[in-house]
Amino acid sequence: MAEKTILLFDVDGTLTLPRQSATPRMLEFLKKTKKTVDLAVVGGSDLTKITEQLGDLTQLQHSFNYVFSENGLVGYQGSHALPAASINEALGEDKLQDVINFCLEYISKVKIPVKRGTFIEYRKGMLNVSPIGRSCSQAERDAFVAYEQHTPVRAPLVAELESRFKDYGLKFSIGGQISVDVFPIGWDKTYCLKYLTSAYDTIHFFGDKTAPGGNDHEIFEHEKTIGHTVTSPEDTINQVSQVLESL
Repeated sequence: MAEKTILLFDVDGTLTLPRQSATPRMLEFLKKTKKTVDLAVVGGSDLTKITEQLGDLTQLQHSFNYVFSENGLVGYQGSHALPAASINEALGEDKLQDVINFCLEYISKVKIPVKRGTFIEYRKGMLNVSPIGRSCSQAERDAFVAYEQHTPVRAPLVAELESRFKDYGLKFSIGGQISVDVFPIGWDKTYCLKYLTSAYDTIHFFGDKTAPGGNDHEIFEHEKTIGHTVTSPEDTINQVSQVLESL
């Protein structure tokens, strides 16, 4: 029996530019690729943000065999909803508020070029903590990225969180361009593998934040995946094309 393979993709920086919509070229490439091999997508964002980037839920379910949002805490196999989990249920309200209050106090003391709104976004599977605020404009987001190249903001926050909450069973991971993801240990993107490892012999994962501390690192180095580091959506297309030649 031939080995069964699936290609698993991160979203931001892999299939799209950060928080941007997928290009027609990428969507057409995925459509063509799915005729050859099964596809899955896993994002740290909630399902609403992923649909803004890759198409509505019906289109997503047509383009991918599996759709995982919030690292797989919310997911679909085709049109079938997979069991969901909640950080509030796992951590408890008291500890959740401890983390939220600390983050708000920490951010209030950080001086950066601009601050906007929505510094903490509660998602089903995680807290997303943003020192600049998720309501920043694209230009402000780009300026924050440039600012962090010479003045790290999120790495010191992660270090403080790891020290303060070392007994809470939480993982703190730099996510995307402007935020830190907070979730129970094991609830990183490897969480989605529980739905794939029994169905596939080979899982190729493509992501851009694969270095230690990035939110693709754990799944990139997992023993059940073959990890590929990409630098842009165009690079993803090139690397997938090379993988397809070997299948």
